[in-house]
Amino acid sequence: MTIETTRPTRPGEWLDDTKIGLSGLGSAPADFQWKIPTERYTSPEIAAQERELIWTKTWQIVGRVSALAKAGAWKTYQLFDQSFIVVRGRDDVIRGFVNACRHRGNLLCAERSGTSRQFLCQYHLWSYDLEGNCRGILREGLSGVDKSDVSLVPVPVETFSGFIFLNPDPDAKPLAEYLGPEVFELLRPYQMEQFITVMDVEEPLECNWKVVMDAFQEGYHLWGVHPQLLNVIFPDPETGRYRFLGDHSVATTPFDVPRGEHFGPEEQVAGIRKLPETFPAVPLMLPRFEELVAEYRGEDGTLAFPDGVTARTLLQRATRDTLTGMGLDVSRLTDNQMTDNQGWVLFPNFFMTVRAGECHITMPTPHPSGDPNKCVWHVASYMYLPEELAEVAKVEPTVVTEPGSHTYFEALQQDYEQMQRQQAGLRNSRLKYETITREEIVVAAFHHVLDRYLDGARS
Repeated sequence: MTIETTRPTRPGEWLDDTKIGLSGLGSAPADFQWKIPTERYTSPEIAAQERELIWTKTWQIVGRVSALAKAGAWKTYQLFDQSFIVVRGRDDVIRGFVNACRHRGNLLCAERSGTSRQFLCQYHLWSYDLEGNCRGILREGLSGVDKSDVSLVPVPVETFSGFIFLNPDPDAKPLAEYLGPEVFELLRPYQMEQFITVMDVEEPLECNWKVVMDAFQEGYHLWGVHPQLLNVIFPDPETGRYRFLGDHSVATTPFDVPRGEHFGPEEQVAGIRKLPETFPAVPLMLPRFEELVAEYRGEDGTLAFPDGVTARTLLQRATRDTLTGMGLDVSRLTDNQMTDNQGWVLFPNFFMTVRAGECHITMPTPHPSGDPNKCVWHVASYMYLPEELAEVAKVEPTVVTEPGSHTYFEALQQDYEQMQRQQAGLRNSRLKYETITREEIVVAAFHHVLDRYLDGARS
């Protein structure tokens, strides 16, 4: 007797379920924001509304759990003129506090990161333990102050997928509720908590933070800004899939080297070999990929793929084999997730492309000055690497203080330059709105969510 077995459903299979998500360009919700007022990017009044209605009330990623690996490791997070400390306590719990002494409000941590056994205020030498409790008051017997009344002011902090989230709102709902169960379910199988940092750069930009978010939520600009990528990535909005999860979203277009009469097997393979210029994890997969390609090369050197086999499917096999061999469990990821970047938007300011073994993030925040024509962007890349390689590849954060002094990899450099050009155009007073196309459906969705938050200022 034959017993039929079925493969357990994996979260990434939502792409193959016609009842989930949107497919193609014809199904975009009519109430999405297709005309975006340009004042949204330039108005100090709108920037002030965003500060009150968005930035003080939402969960924001402030770093990686791995950056606070040991008790006493801390980092600061700056949001406008508000400063917070995130620290790992002796009990191994990561907590957040307002970065101010409870005595006279002196800044406790003036640097970006460090390691301490306690927090000592340099003004009057009050001290606090890593859990925020006041432990020492100078000349305590004469102070008239009860130490139990002057613990550091707590701020909600939680972790997920290796990222540290902070919410300035003391009454914030739990992170799991804010993101929703589907976000947790879809992202967990990537096991990003095991990834290490291979790029980490922060730099002020001459553009609004939403210009950055908009730029990374669509592939429509590849033709104008990244034409070199069209040799290896050809976005097809008709086959793209979109899933909107409350305030957040995920979208993907099947990755494939362009095919047609001029793109046979050799051209497909050549395209894969160019991917390391954009995706840092691909070199790890190439040795296995070349082994698989060789199986389809005839004695005369001719490469021929049978039906069902492409350079893409071979890269999928190579990626699964390589990552499994290095110790990463990818059994809950689909074949598509081996090669296809899924673009995630976690409102308000987190954009991530992720596939098996690597992810890349862009996080813009408003400029501390509050100037709507400026922001600070944080770009980073993370990869899964075995321990011996991780020690060599991991990097420390780079903070760029002189504009234009840092050179990004080619595609990111092109975005860096383009976004600041766009802000210059948006400042023209006669231009009243942007017109969003159906190929930019995720941008339209993002501004639809933004509208809902800003409605609080109009109600």
